Formats: sequence, structure tokens, C-alpha cells
Amino acid sequence: MRTSFRCWAEIDITAMRSNLQTIRSMLPGGVRIIAVVKADAYGHGLPEVAQQLDRDVDLFGVASLSEALEIRSTGARAPVLILGPALPEERQTILDEAFIPTVSTVEEATGYAESVRPGARMPVHFVIDTGMGRIGLSEEEADQIFRTICAISQLRVAALSSHLPVADEDANYTARQLERFRAIAARLLPGAKPAAILNSAGVMRFGRGATPVDLVRVGLSVYGISPLSEFQEKFSPAMTLKTRVVLVRLLGPGRSISYGRTFVTPGQVKVATLSVGYGDGYNRHLSGQETDVLIKGRRCRLLGRVTMDQIMVDVTDLDCVEPGDEVVLFGRQGNQEILASELASKAGTIAWEIFTGITKRVVRIYQPGERESASGRVGGSA
Repeated sequence: MRTSFRCWAEIDITAMRSNLQTIRSMLPGGVRIIAVVKADAYGHGLPEVAQQLDRDVDLFGVASLSEALEIRSTGARAPVLILGPALPEERQTILDEAFIPTVSTVEEATGYAESVRPGARMPVHFVIDTGMGRIGLSEEEADQIFRTICAISQLRVAALSSHLPVADEDANYTARQLERFRAIAARLLPGAKPAAILNSAGVMRFGRGATPVDLVRVGLSVYGISPLSEFQEKFSPAMTLKTRVVLVRLLGPGRSISYGRTFVTPGQVKVATLSVGYGDGYNRHLSGQETDVLIKGRRCRLLGRVTMDQIMVDVTDLDCVEPGDEVVLFGRQGNQEILASELASKAGTIAWEIFTGITKRVVRIYQPGERESASGRVGGSA
């Protein structure tokens, strides 16, 4: 029997490589790229993405030890930075596997140092909170704690790190935040020392101001969606989310569609039922927001509420629609394109959530480009 999917995501690895090249073009030479692959590579599938991009990035960035271990299980060899605090019981494995932790406190630093073998030094990233309020020492506390951690002989502060909370919203605040961070970095790590603060939006707005030894953490732009709409044309979306028509019916006037009866046909309407719903990650908040899908290269409007397994769309203007026809939920079909950021705007959320909300019920199909195996690769340095 021919393999057939009800809902699936086609993922273009070549597009990701192109996006990484675009990101590098926005930066001075020498700047290293941390590709953020947490949350299953933003829903794109961590194992395959790590394998395929292993030689295209300098480091991988993840949220947790379990994600770091998943990368290593694929054979990918690029250094792995754990972006968030680790649990105390995870520190030994992080050390054993040569992952790079981030630390904000002396307690974290000494917790790692206790297990470092004599004569060895473990690289860590020291985090300073310059406006995110999530992790890191305040700017007022940073100097003293930094000196204390630097005095721990088993550790080596490989980079200073901070995070931009509004790089995609407030350029003036971000510019001032960058000035403060650069001043701190110059004071704590004089000379050519690595600092990591720019994210995708930060690279687009302020990338030329980076120094050649810096690191940048890029996530959304790697997958082809720009957090700044004016840069979108430079990037190629890597994921196309698809489903199929499973039923086509002609409904007369006065017929209600879906839960809550929020849509009632004003006249005769040809309705296609599609095999996707919020159980697949198609956001329920897209209901009633003039959301479209693509069928035969034409936009067709979502009718009524998104249900767990199915949605209904208006195909009255299409001459021939049949069960089995392919539907694009976001991505390109013909001359039309629906971006994940368009769905995010209609759902009142962000593109990050659209991607990471796609569930495991959705099959991922890869178009890998040139490299198909991580075997024998040598990743970049930490």
C-alpha cells in the first residue's frame, strides 16, 4: 500500500543552510553562530536537524541536558551549549559529556568544579541579566561574583552572555542594553574575549556592531522566519505544513459549521473537510480570524472553529476539489504563500509557538540536501 499521510511537515534542510549563510552575511568575519535547536529544533525535528547542520554551525544551543544528549546520540560533534540552568543532579553528566553549561551563581560554579578532575578546566558561560529578568546576575552583582568564579581553578569562563528581550520591538532600548553589556564585557574580560548577546533580531539590527570574537544565538531565522518583517525576503522558510481533503460537501443556506455554531452558511457553500486540527498543533485560536489555507494554489477561508482532528474550509470558488487533494496550511503552493508568522498574527501568538506547537502526530519528511550523515564529522570549537 502506498504511504499516505493525513497531516505532515516537509522540512527543507537546504533552506536552513541558506538561512545560515544569510545570517553570516550580516555579521563580521569570525563571529561564531550558535544554532538554537531546543524544543525539538523549533518543531522541525532535533535529531535530523542536528545531523544535517553539524558542519554548518559552530555550536548548538539547547534548553536542557536531555536535548544535549539527543544531539550526541545522532553522532553530531559540534559543541553543545546548555542555555538554561541545570539541575544539580545533571551537572556530572554535563561534565562527563563535555557540554558547556551556563552559570549565574557561585553555587552553580562550585557544583561543577567539585567533579572536575585534577588539572582539567571546564568551560562555562557566565550570564549577566541586562533586562530579561530570567537568569543571570544583575549588573550590580556581576563584578564580584564574576571574580569569585574566575578564581575557581577548575573552571574557565569561555564567554559572557546575556539576552535581548525586545530586539524585535524596541530598537532604542536594545541599543542602550547593548552598550551596557559591551561596557561590562570590556571591564570583566578585557581584550579580545567572547561575548554572546545577539539573537536573530539583534543580528539583523545590530549585527555589524559585533566583534569578530563574539557568538550569536539564532533560532527562528535559521528556520526561515524573520522576527522583523522587513527582512523576511532574505530568508527561506524551511517547513511546509500540509494536510489533505477528506470530504467535500455542498451545503445549503442556514447550515451551521463546527462547535458553537459560530459560522452559518449565508447561501449555498461548497465545504471541504480537512484532516488536521488542534490535535496536530493547528492552533484553535485561528478560528474566526479570517484564516486561509492553500488548495490548488488558491486561498480558501477557514469556516467555524478548529476542532481536534478536522477543520472545514470554503472551496466554493474552486472548480474541482476531491478527497485526497493536498492542502498547504503554511508554506508555498503555486504563487501563493502563507507564513507561520501570518498564522501567528491571526492566532494572537508568535511564530515560535506555531512551530513548537506542532505535535508528534504530524509526520516530518526531510529534503536533506547534500549531507546525509553526521558520521566522522568534526564540529566547531567551543
